[in-house]
Amino acid sequence: MNILVCDDDKAIVDGIGIYLENEGYQIFKAADGIEAIDIIDHQEIHLIIMDIMMPKMDGIRATMKIREENNIPLIMLSAKSEDYDKILGLNIGADDYMTKPFNPLELIARVKSQLRRYTTLGSLEAKSTVYRTGGLVIDDESKCVTVDGEAVHLTPVQYKIVKLLTANAGRVFSIEEIYEKVWNEPSFSPENTVTVHIRKIREKIEINPKEPKYLKVVWGIGYKVEKI
Repeated sequence: MNILVCDDDKAIVDGIGIYLENEGYQIFKAADGIEAIDIIDHQEIHLIIMDIMMPKMDGIRATMKIREENNIPLIMLSAKSEDYDKILGLNIGADDYMTKPFNPLELIARVKSQLRRYTTLGSLEAKSTVYRTGGLVIDDESKCVTVDGEAVHLTPVQYKIVKLLTANAGRVFSIEEIYEKVWNEPSFSPENTVTVHIRKIREKIEINPKEPKYLKVVWGIGYKVEKI
């Protein structure tokens, strides 16, 4: 099992890591929410331990972003003991909450409990990696895209855009949302960048790019993949 520990206090991260490694877990470490999201995008993570107060991107914002696409068990840490922080953390998607300082053995027990629930309920095994609408199918495990059974070759960025829209078929994303979710950075005049990629994607997945079946524009708002 792979566990991501995210905290800007290196001593805390290293300390938690030692206890978890002694239990046989593989540990990934991050110092802020941006690093955590990057690791999640590139590694298979089974549980997250996330501090609230961090630079660049705090634990609240990082958890909200993670929950847009992932249901990974998440234990939130905070030096604050106010009920507001606990309630906020749980409301945005945290599965458990611990206040610093904490007993490392209690944290290990909670980690095991969350992983047991995650696997027993089938979330780990049943997590879908295939998204489809009509004849458009994305197999995220193999990174394969097909249209009516024919393979479509996309660049990594094109693939991320198609996956985002297809996994949320029917939902309209603004150009700014698409840019921020795919490029994972704030958007500054992203219209040309996103529009060019959308045009190239249409050329690959649509029979008639001028009359698209799947990837459609919603004028004045953004783009969506049609739910068929």
